[in-house]
Amino acid sequence: MLNILKRGITKVKEDIQVIYDKDPAANNLLEVILCYPGLHALIAYRLAHRLYKWNIPLIPRVISYITRIITGIEIHPAARIGRRFFIDHGEGVVIGATTIIGDDVLIYQQVTLGGTGKEQGKRHPTLGNSVIVGAGAKVLGNITLGNHVRVGAGSVVMEDVPEYSTVVGVPGRIVQRKVRDENGVLLHNRIPDPVKCELNRLKYEVQELKDRMKGG
Repeated sequence: MLNILKRGITKVKEDIQVIYDKDPAANNLLEVILCYPGLHALIAYRLAHRLYKWNIPLIPRVISYITRIITGIEIHPAARIGRRFFIDHGEGVVIGATTIIGDDVLIYQQVTLGGTGKEQGKRHPTLGNSVIVGAGAKVLGNITLGNHVRVGAGSVVMEDVPEYSTVVGVPGRIVQRKVRDENGVLLHNRIPDPVKCELNRLKYEVQELKDRMKGG
């Protein structure tokens, strides 16, 4: 029991430190402890998840429900979440029961990691390490986002995404160009629009055909 408590305290310390690392608005420890609903939801989840693994009935779901009322963040106790997970802002975040999240993952408000129906078994996404999911994005079904994947704000992703890829749009389309700053953080306002890129390509091809016809 003492070892479990020590591991829990270590994880909470990491959860607090990652807020300092990823949020420039974090000014002091008291502010982080009192004013970050993502941290509150994660601490409550870790308790509920431990009770869930001990096969204690009802109480884990009650903790999850109360946490949702207080923070606006719903994390099912059965979800598996790695270390240094950060929910920025947090309102409206939903994480389903069979979701698996790796280490160093960052998600923003209104993100859903959900299912697509009433199927049984693994029905929620798996996120690798160092994944970023932008505000309002929906990642649905038993799919896998590889390590270092970036999901643009408002995207709807329903297919696997290979590592080091960026996916944008509705439905989500993979773009190979990496739009990140020097720290590897996704620049949401500079993600390429694959539809626009395709239209531009068609426009250039049409113009090239016109020029050939004029020249012929």
